[in-house]
Amino acid sequence: MAQVTINGIEELKALVGQEVGVSDWFEVSQDVIQAFADATGDQQWIHVDVDRAKAESPFGGPIAHGLLTLSLGPVLMFQIFEVTGVAGGLNYGYGKVRFPAPVPSGSKLRVRAAISSVEEVPGGVQATVTQTFEIDGGTKPVCVAEALVRFFGG
Repeated sequence: MAQVTINGIEELKALVGQEVGVSDWFEVSQDVIQAFADATGDQQWIHVDVDRAKAESPFGGPIAHGLLTLSLGPVLMFQIFEVTGVAGGLNYGYGKVRFPAPVPSGSKLRVRAAISSVEEVPGGVQATVTQTFEIDGGTKPVCVAEALVRFFGG
């Protein structure tokens, strides 16, 4: 269940420039990393070969795929906010995406959401939601992404 309910487009627009909330922690276990590798076919050793990653990786062990981190955005965002008073919303894509730090296997990760902009588009609006992913005990973000969400109707 979302922590914040945004009642319609005007309330969404009023939140531009503000952080909306922070998700719960999510453990990025080696099983989660392996399941992502299996689903995508990305079996690079730095993600899935625990012994080799401990011996050869500059990170001291396996790390999550950057795209795994990014793919957690939607489920974690649903914990933070929902927009009511609209007919629906769609993931329209991403603007800038960066992975400034690794996510070691076993890390706890969460995301902060801020509404960066809301612009009119045919049939509704497009919100840019800056997602800042962080790990417990980390010193800098592990991912910063501009999620583009379109809301229509209402």
